[in-house]
Amino acid sequence: MRISHLGHSSVLVEVADRRILIDPGNFSDAWHGLRDLDAIVVTHQHPDHADPDHLPALVAANPGAAVHVEPTVPDHVDLPTARRLAADSGVELGAVRIRAVGGWHAVIHPDIARIGNVGIVIAAEGEPTFFHPGDMIDTVPAGIDVLAVPTYGPWAAMKETIDFVRAVGAPQGLMIHEQLLQERGYQLIRGRVNAMTGTRADEHRGIPWEVTAS
Repeated sequence: MRISHLGHSSVLVEVADRRILIDPGNFSDAWHGLRDLDAIVVTHQHPDHADPDHLPALVAANPGAAVHVEPTVPDHVDLPTARRLAADSGVELGAVRIRAVGGWHAVIHPDIARIGNVGIVIAAEGEPTFFHPGDMIDTVPAGIDVLAVPTYGPWAAMKETIDFVRAVGAPQGLMIHEQLLQERGYQLIRGRVNAMTGTRADEHRGIPWEVTAS
């Protein structure tokens, strides 16, 4: 498995001869020129995960890519070929299994209505299992080898992030959702994840990461 963090929520996963892009949002533009994608997957409707201005062009430039999105995303982004991916459902892409878990975005504030959010679990025989939670920290799938850790969001304090990482229990981590932090804040939270959990979160921003099954 090869994982490339393309900024904030956007992650490219290459596994079992498939290229899967998760959450091409508007806090990053490193994904704009991607081609030869096999799938584009979106966890929820927020624009930092589903860029309404540039995501349709990406889909058009990758006509062979299956588009699987949380069910409310097509109500906010023009994606006529998208298939709505509900929680507790899944799809197969060759030898790759993509499973949706959870269902709800983390609480931002009691006065703000919650929206849908599906965490994405990607697995293939003989490869690590990868979990991208989107903006969700209350669902803990089993058997995760690599966790995409939301570094910061207005819906989580560090104490909640640490507890989420501990509950998932993945041996390896990838820090995502970092664009709301300056560098000192990013390194502080990454350091705490490394010091206070069993998950090793090394520096992988902008560097393709080859991950092998343990």
